[in-house]
Amino acid sequence: MPQIAQLAATYSSQIFWLLIFFGFTFFAVGRGMVPKVMDTVAQRDKQIADDLLAAERARKQADEEEDAWRQRENANRAQAQALIAEARSKAAAATEERLAAAQVLIDSKLAEAENRIAEARNSAAAEIEDVAADATRDIVSRVAGLSLDDSAVRSAVKENLVHG
Repeated sequence: MPQIAQLAATYSSQIFWLLIFFGFTFFAVGRGMVPKVMDTVAQRDKQIADDLLAAERARKQADEEEDAWRQRENANRAQAQALIAEARSKAAAATEERLAAAQVLIDSKLAEAENRIAEARNSAAAEIEDVAADATRDIVSRVAGLSLDDSAVRSAVKENLVHG
């Protein structure tokens, strides 16, 4: 085969051009492009690390602000509860005072009503005695035809009403 016979003649020139091409490629890519790519990757890594550090600082600051806010809210809540408790106690005291005043008024009205009832009862009892005495005097005068003394009739009626 003739192609194999030519191999020895062109072998050295092919190796020469292979070394030149790979040398050029090595210097162009290896010395020119790779360092630029590596610098870009390093800058990206540094930027990512800086961003993560800034995010961590921001998170810590946010946590501190949240804790401070929670403490303020808890203090405000406790203060509000104290105000509510104070208002409730004042309202309870005011209600107790009003109830006590109303109870005094009710007791005085009740005492007045009991006095009026007692007076009405006594008046009714006196009227019943008068009616009973008049009825007794009329019955005795009609049935027996006697005229009795008013004081004797009243004492007899009173004795019967008291003892039944």
